[in-house]
Amino acid sequence: MNRILTLIMALISAAAMNQPAPEQPGTYTFTFAGDCTFGSPPSSYNAPSGFVQTVGEDYGYPFRNVLSYFESDDLTIVNLEGPLTEHTGYVSKRFIFRGPQRFTNILTQNSVEAVTIANNHTRDYNQEGYDDTRQALEDAGVPYVEEAKGTLIRLEGGLTVGLYGMTYAHYPDAGELQEAFEQLRQDGADVIVFLPHWGVEESYMISPAQIQTAHDAIDAGATIVCGSHPHVLQEVERYADGIIFYSLGNFSFGGNAKPSDFDTALIQQQLVVEPDGTVTLGQTTAVPASVSSAKWVNNFQPTPYEMGSDAYARVMKKLKLPLE
Repeated sequence: MNRILTLIMALISAAAMNQPAPEQPGTYTFTFAGDCTFGSPPSSYNAPSGFVQTVGEDYGYPFRNVLSYFESDDLTIVNLEGPLTEHTGYVSKRFIFRGPQRFTNILTQNSVEAVTIANNHTRDYNQEGYDDTRQALEDAGVPYVEEAKGTLIRLEGGLTVGLYGMTYAHYPDAGELQEAFEQLRQDGADVIVFLPHWGVEESYMISPAQIQTAHDAIDAGATIVCGSHPHVLQEVERYADGIIFYSLGNFSFGGNAKPSDFDTALIQQQLVVEPDGTVTLGQTTAVPASVSSAKWVNNFQPTPYEMGSDAYARVMKKLKLPLE
């Protein structure tokens, strides 16, 4: 895959404000997956069964069973839940995660083109860990989106994607989203993807704040909303001219070796670019999966469920798919 021509980090310069319409009308495919923790808690950082030791230097391991989806699309985005740092001083909280900076190779070797680091674990190892993570991503050439900030990515063919992140520390109102998305449009975005970290952990129910913010985001100009934080699947909603993935659950999640719910999914969303540059939603395809290729323990290797199986149907029911 890697059909990205240029990766444009953070709100690009004013020279891009006269960005032309996409050069090639047609269909683009974006792949979204859930929470990825490329590391472990301090207590199990060096455990043989933990994420760090399981992966070692086999960077293809975590996404080996879903790589074909990542390679066949135009843009793959995941939530990077936790810092990549060699810093060992962490904050005092219940759950703390860390992986080595070299684990950016998991992204670059598996066709993951962008991540959001707008989440509640990104500063588990203080500002030093956060800065190390940003530096590692920049060195690897992986675009990232931060809380209340925008990032632009220009794809092969000319489509420019604007990403915008938030966390539940502050739910932006309609005016804030309108202003942020307008800035992304002025800077050259043809389509906007909103990446909120929100909701209630381990809740299958969507909160009123999620619904309001998601609807506000689409009304403000976002085409896709893809949320994270609940660590379980929540439903998909079509609203106005956009689509909302409220939560895609865990994906390759090193933070929990024995999750109570192994169900996850990746979703591929097609976008249709008309000759005049208008971008509309195309086909939505869900791939129900387990967070693990093992049955009783999380080995951090997401694996699709067999189509037609009870597990496959269970995931589709949680997502409330297919959409009418």
